[in-house]
Amino acid sequence: MERPEVVLENADTVYDFYRDHQQNLWKARAAYWLLGRRYRPRVTYADGAREKLRELISQRRPLLIAVNHLSQLDPYTVAAAAWRSALRPVIGRTRVLAKDELFIETALRERIDMMGGIPVFRGKDHGMRAVNAAGQRMIDICAERMARGDGVAVFPEGTCNDVDPTQVQTIGTGIGHIAFRAKKLGAEPVLVSLGLSYGPRLDPAVEPTKEEARSASFHFGVPVAALPTKPAEITRVVRDELQVALDGAVKAY
Repeated sequence: MERPEVVLENADTVYDFYRDHQQNLWKARAAYWLLGRRYRPRVTYADGAREKLRELISQRRPLLIAVNHLSQLDPYTVAAAAWRSALRPVIGRTRVLAKDELFIETALRERIDMMGGIPVFRGKDHGMRAVNAAGQRMIDICAERMARGDGVAVFPEGTCNDVDPTQVQTIGTGIGHIAFRAKKLGAEPVLVSLGLSYGPRLDPAVEPTKEEARSASFHFGVPVAALPTKPAEITRVVRDELQVALDGAVKAY
């Protein structure tokens, strides 16, 4: 199937494509390796988190990876952290939710596709009513992929935090629905909270430069292997666990 144009009016065809899209594994690993060398993030873990994460990955449990969102550079620094962490074995088996505008320019789309991207049509860009059907389809596609063994990485705040980089902002309910629907399909998703800090920011509204984004601090919380049964309850767990991970990233910076 040819890659469709990523526009809201074409959402059904877009999600038909990304339901089965698989990037080239070797190119993906090479790209993540290169980003790891370029950004050199520092990675720390809560007590027992690394061992638990490795155990769950060895069991082929699908990971639902939640990361706080600070900058347009986050997809690249997160990829760098994945290479330099216990997540390395799931590179190529993890879908990454990314805003639809990143799929417009050809060269950028090729990079996002190579990283396992799935487009998200955001209400803040198109209007909540306009994106409702596409959003439901996106959640279904993520749940299907998790049921087939893929992980899904999400910035659940939905937009960059320009208020306070030490505090998780409002979490969208989408991540809870992804886990809920994956469970209904027989998957056993594991929540992995990954806190990100670029250090103290004099003005949170000013994003870090590429140079300032180097040596970012990432901190893994203890994976949650048994999630609640309701989407709202899952979302609350994500909010609490992600704040703990962010506190760890800030402390370790």
